[in-house]
Amino acid sequence: MSSKEDAESLGVSFNKLFSAAMFSKFADGLAGAAIPLLAASLTRDPVLIAIQSNMMLLPWLFLAIPLGAILDRVNRRLAMLLVQISRVLIGATIAALIISGDLSLWMLMLLTFCFGAAEVVYDTATQSSIPSLLKGHQLERGNSRLQIADTIMQSFIGVPLGGLLYVAFTASPFIGISCCYVVAAALIFSLTKDALQGKFVSQGERPKLRVEIKQALDYLLGHKPLLRLVIVTGVVGLFYAMGQATMVLFILDHLKVPEAAYGWVMVPLAVGALVGAFASPKLSQRFGRSQALAVSLPASAFALLVAGLAPNVTWFVLASLVHGFFIAQWNILLMSTYHLMIPNEIFGRIHGIRRTFVWGLMPLGGLVGGLIGKIDITLPMIVGGICAVIVAASQIKFVSSIRT
Repeated sequence: MSSKEDAESLGVSFNKLFSAAMFSKFADGLAGAAIPLLAASLTRDPVLIAIQSNMMLLPWLFLAIPLGAILDRVNRRLAMLLVQISRVLIGATIAALIISGDLSLWMLMLLTFCFGAAEVVYDTATQSSIPSLLKGHQLERGNSRLQIADTIMQSFIGVPLGGLLYVAFTASPFIGISCCYVVAAALIFSLTKDALQGKFVSQGERPKLRVEIKQALDYLLGHKPLLRLVIVTGVVGLFYAMGQATMVLFILDHLKVPEAAYGWVMVPLAVGALVGAFASPKLSQRFGRSQALAVSLPASAFALLVAGLAPNVTWFVLASLVHGFFIAQWNILLMSTYHLMIPNEIFGRIHGIRRTFVWGLMPLGGLVGGLIGKIDITLPMIVGGICAVIVAASQIKFVSSIRT
């Protein structure tokens, strides 16, 4: 990548999308700390905690494919705007139920599921829009910037602040969530009507929705490297979900971390992710995208295993630092690979299908993690880490051979 390409602007529309992502990720960070702590205040049952922690992922299993197909047809800007408004209402509803004293674990699960459904639409629309906004040589810079926004706003600021606000006044993080999504909605509204659209044909020329879904499924099944990459990602993701399902109890009860410090224990993960996000484009340029991708997955899996073996907070945060670095690198390079592999006009459908598989497996992994967590709260991370290392290491040769 030349210095001229490094200095090239990514465009006004991308910058507005990036700014909206910053406020959205800040809200996600507040929720990422406040929702687990709120759930832990309602129950200490590892299975129920595991179910609650995966309610954000379940919509990917049930809704990702049809919503992905719809987003290949409709105006993405309008869809993202409506989703941000729905998130404002969800955050306000949780705050109101806390203040009134009427919030139950089951209600929290339902509202978390609604948050997850909104995320399906917003994430799919965002990722489907990237190839329309950026040139091929800009993809890793753009994805890196989005990862950096995710890390700084969610993990550095949102999660620690969410924990502190929760302890000070339980409803305050959810009030903050609604305010952040209002700003994000305003930024999306400021985009021009067709700023996020790719190549579309008129509605009258399109086949039925189920036919378009089948076309995308046939494309995925016929593209063997893409299919195998999706399967590998899904299986490793299942084991990650197993390891992380009861992490809030691991931190609070095994490492004896106070609730007010919960968010700060997650900061080293963000530090690693931030460094990984900055380093990813340069590592890709230096060693090649596929080679960097091949190393990142087994390395992040090994770090998860080491974290599960942690006898104290220091050990845990150092392992989290390494895990964050390599998982950020994996996410950025993987998404850039997908953007180059998948035609933009069917990206929403393919994104929905692969996320249905990848994220749909995660609740299953989370449930297994909750069950073995009843035996010992350290077992989910240890067992999940071992299994993830085995699968990821076995695929190094394949991943390093991928060409886009």
